[in-house]
Amino acid sequence: MRSRRAALPRPVALAAVPAVLLALLGAAAAPGAASPARAAVRADVLADAPAGARARTPAPAAAPRADGFDTAPARAALERLLPRHAGQFTLLPGTATAADTFTVSGTPGAITVRGSTGATLLTGVGWYLQHVAGVDIGWPGDSIGMLPAELPGVPEPATRRALVPHRYALNDTDDGYSGPYRTFEEHQRQIDLLALHGINEVFVQVGAEYPYYRALQRFGYSAEELRHWVPGPGHQSWWLLQNLSGFGGPVSERLMRERAELGGRIAEQLRGLGMTPVLPGYFGTVPPEFAARNPGSTTVPQGDWAGFDRPDWLDPASAAFGKLAAAYYAEQRTVFGDSTMYRMSPLHEGGQTGAVDVKSAAGAIQDALHAAHPGALWAVLGWQDDPTPELLAGVDTSKLLILDGLSDRYNRLDREARWGGTPYAMGTIYNFGGHTTIGANTSVWLERFGPWRAKAGSALAGIAYLPEATGTNPAAFDLFTDLAWEPGPVDHRQWFADFAARRYGRPDAEAAAAWEELRKGPYSTSSGLWSESQDSLFTARPSLTAAGAAYWSPKSMRYPAGSVRRALDHLLRVDPRLRGSSAYRFDLVDTARQALANHSRVLLPKIKAAYEAKDLARFRALTAEWRDGERRLDALTGSDPNFLLGSWLAKARSQGADTDEQDRYEYDARSILSVWGHRSTSEGGFLHDYANREWSGLVSELYAPRWDAYFDSLEEALVGRTAPRAIDWHAFEEEWARRTTRHPARAGGDPHALAAGIAAFLPAAN
Repeated sequence: MRSRRAALPRPVALAAVPAVLLALLGAAAAPGAASPARAAVRADVLADAPAGARARTPAPAAAPRADGFDTAPARAALERLLPRHAGQFTLLPGTATAADTFTVSGTPGAITVRGSTGATLLTGVGWYLQHVAGVDIGWPGDSIGMLPAELPGVPEPATRRALVPHRYALNDTDDGYSGPYRTFEEHQRQIDLLALHGINEVFVQVGAEYPYYRALQRFGYSAEELRHWVPGPGHQSWWLLQNLSGFGGPVSERLMRERAELGGRIAEQLRGLGMTPVLPGYFGTVPPEFAARNPGSTTVPQGDWAGFDRPDWLDPASAAFGKLAAAYYAEQRTVFGDSTMYRMSPLHEGGQTGAVDVKSAAGAIQDALHAAHPGALWAVLGWQDDPTPELLAGVDTSKLLILDGLSDRYNRLDREARWGGTPYAMGTIYNFGGHTTIGANTSVWLERFGPWRAKAGSALAGIAYLPEATGTNPAAFDLFTDLAWEPGPVDHRQWFADFAARRYGRPDAEAAAAWEELRKGPYSTSSGLWSESQDSLFTARPSLTAAGAAYWSPKSMRYPAGSVRRALDHLLRVDPRLRGSSAYRFDLVDTARQALANHSRVLLPKIKAAYEAKDLARFRALTAEWRDGERRLDALTGSDPNFLLGSWLAKARSQGADTDEQDRYEYDARSILSVWGHRSTSEGGFLHDYANREWSGLVSELYAPRWDAYFDSLEEALVGRTAPRAIDWHAFEEEWARRTTRHPARAGGDPHALAAGIAAFLPAAN
């Protein structure tokens, strides 16, 4: 009988395993260092990669120091984060404790941080910046330019201990929605920020296709077949979830190699900081005809997912399953190394079990994982009905961690009863598809985390930061990650007041008033049905009855719109001396964008009323106002680098070796934002505009022309007294996705002037 213990042992650090054994396993001999055996295998596997790709292979890191772990990776990260002030910090390994711990102390200009890992040292630095220096390094935006030349001393030494062992980050969809064509430096920045905010486990998806590509060639598939089966990078997240295949491809072997190398570097970067790279595990995904090519195997067709044909599922009881899993893990090890944690969600969103016994299948999946990585933790997403009781009954749940994606969405939740005491991490998914919408159920986090952790028999063992795309909501990121480190109850109002002060580097009455409005509005939405706020009608497929852009998003306002409108007025009046930071510029643009987006929900019903009343003059005036709003929206978002379609597309094209490949990857990047898939998935699967976002270039080239075409058809109908002409919206959007037009990759314009113009354009708040 497999154990169902509630207690979850702390994963063993790689540094604690004998170096000889690590070398034999092919794992890193030290966190962040590639073992000679693994380095040789990686060099062999990637030998025919382009010279530029091979040159990016990192050199081995220094060996662990006799008095503790090597602090050099943390020091390097600190120099990236605080290039002008890093020399004023001394980073020291702390004594080993049951929980990650840091202590901050020091005099002016000489700050000492002791920590249990490299990442925890950075968490201590982050605590110092927030609570002593009074500045913020957010995601995105920072106020470190407000730091004095000499850093302030610490009044009294401060020690913080992690309240939970697991601080997990990144949704399975993050790579697709946050940027599938990002550089190593961009991923490195992400790791630095996660460490600064106390995260210790990070999902690594980049390059996950390569182990499949290599292993499946031993099971009857050609390289050409597999290149067409693997989707484009923008859609690979859902292929790993066993939802689709092929779309946005074929992917070149060169790109797969380079992505694998990039993923390996990301994993090494995490290990160097003492963080756990969470790698995809193997649970049975196979291409078509696997059973025919591998006699004795049994596969279960997975049917349809939102209009896509899903990959087949290889029955884990099949003899070939263990062999394929071993081949997959061996190929993964050569490039990514070993880990103590692997991510798998079998039967995700409606997967078909067929005649397979799920309990036995789950045990076989875990057995295959442990055969390759003894004792490794299996991380499974808590989503819809998963994980099912049948799956939980078949595994050693002491080696399972459920990443609860619904912790703040619904009410009357009892995770211990639902999952039989299996360890879980309280998670949040406050945006879907990377929507550029402000807000989160932050008060729900504060109401639940402490009581859930303190309840008798609690199985709460972590937090899971799971927005479908990251880098859009700095307040939510800061507050959610603080949960794992703040020893006492967090006061919602005080936290936002403190955030306002450090966000721009100095206390400011107008900034405090702005964030109090935002706290009371979009950051105080309730649980019960939604975990994200409504999206914009400017980004919606045109209709006089449009209630949202994405089919699966809220259809009405989740907070009083006046809160954002008043926050905009306050932000515009922030002391001019505090307006130079990237944090202020981002927040101002984002708040003005949200205020304008909320106005679309006021304006559209007026347009509908004018049309139905056949009032042509009023219809023209109101649609002119709508078009003016879209023009202002595109200009506003063009003034901040975080809202540019141009940079998104340029990164995709940069990965292509020739024009055809560049065009293919640009289509992959464009389609994920618009049609998402084929006509059947876009229409029947309701996936069009799922990843809508208010970006400069996207507004002017897709959303505004789409509304223009619609309003023109309505005006023609009013003038001619006829029914409006039908418009094939999928064809309209597909034509856009196939374009290769260029857009600015650098921000331009004055954010304050553009935001002030929007404030003047909008009605005053009630």
